Amino acid sequence: MSSSDLGLADAHDTSIEERYVPAPVLAGKVIVISGIGPGLGRSLAEEAAKMGADLVIASRTEARLLELQADLASYDVKVVPVVTDVTDEESRVNLLAKTLEAFGRVDCVINNAFAIPPMEPITQIKPSALAKVNETNVFAPLRLSALFADALAESKGSIIMLNSCVSFSSQPEYAGYKLSKGALSHLASSLATELGPRGIRVNSVAPSYIYEDVNRGYFDFLAAVESKTHEEIYADKAGPTDLKRLASSEEVARATLFLASDLASAVTGQMLTVDCGEFHD
Repeated sequence: MSSSDLGLADAHDTSIEERYVPAPVLAGKVIVISGIGPGLGRSLAEEAAKMGADLVIASRTEARLLELQADLASYDVKVVPVVTDVTDEESRVNLLAKTLEAFGRVDCVINNAFAIPPMEPITQIKPSALAKVNETNVFAPLRLSALFADALAESKGSIIMLNSCVSFSSQPEYAGYKLSKGALSHLASSLATELGPRGIRVNSVAPSYIYEDVNRGYFDFLAAVESKTHEEIYADKAGPTDLKRLASSEEVARATLFLASDLASAVTGQMLTVDCGEFHD
């Protein structure tokens, strides 16, 4: 893919943004989002606000939360920042308490916080490193889901796990990450069965490469290592997709928030891939 070809891909993304019109499908709902960062976490909050949701945004970094709260001030929604370490039980309990204190209800919990283990073959990763990653990627979503379950049962709400298309890959360097995301997939399935009788839906979203700042930097790194251009790395990653491009963080956020809306009221126990057609039968 040449620079001009990449420009065409960007132009296509621009056309999508130009024709996309947010609908108030989340008006009146309270959504809790963990893992607020510069990429997907921020996009989840922005897109949810555009759809009318009130928000509780959680991250370990207060400055990041306050900046996002200020950026969302133009929307007619309430945004409550809560400094949270999702690996700490006291901090998780505080997140629930602050949510109920602010709104008295919760309609959706989006488990977006994640950690990436060393990018090495799994036999070469220390078990302690794998365990640390699973504290964020598996046990934190489990505990948050359990803590919020009573409130979600009252609202007939939902839980969404941010998974990854890494589950469909077998490269040795992805094995540690795949291990935790595979466990998260099984967790979501088990929670869907356990919590379903209480009216709580549990679903997962699995993006492939999201073309945002973090992966742009990663593509620059790969380009330097492989003596390629950024555009050539983009072409390598987009080549297996049907659309011949990569999804933006906004597109992944919108697909995720569909599952939080009443449009998906009968959808549970599912994994939605958002990958421009990279993985399917």
